[in-house]
Amino acid sequence: MNRFKRVTLATLLGGAAAAVGFKAFGHGRWHGPMDPAELDERLERMLKHLHVEIDATAEQKQKLEPIVKQAAKDLLPVRENLHAGRAQAIELLTQDTVDPVAIEALRAKQLRLADDASRRLTRAVAEAAEVLTPAQRKDLAEHFARRHARWGHG
Repeated sequence: MNRFKRVTLATLLGGAAAAVGFKAFGHGRWHGPMDPAELDERLERMLKHLHVEIDATAEQKQKLEPIVKQAAKDLLPVRENLHAGRAQAIELLTQDTVDPVAIEALRAKQLRLADDASRRLTRAVAEAAEVLTPAQRKDLAEHFARRHARWGHG
């Protein structure tokens, strides 16, 4: 895979992670379970913006929607498990006696969840990349790079 393709894929992956995490899961709303109707509403808004950004055809819109929605729905339980893990960490660390074995087990569990999420997100990004033209992927990568810089990360 040439350098441009690797950079584009990495940018798309990072952008998709940010989009799903930030847009779909609520602009900083990090507590409690996500209502499926709320998730669908957020995904619809995100998809509308994405479609405009890449000037998607009707056929592309039809193909992208189930990819994005299924990935978000697959990732929702992972999100909830990661949040539960944070609560567990607080509980473990506020006990009279800290159990290093329990903390390590929780850390390993959280890493497995993050790896599962990354794997699922990567699959969705690869599926979406197959729907887009090279020019659209480049435009999308540039869009996410601009957003990344605007968020103060570049």
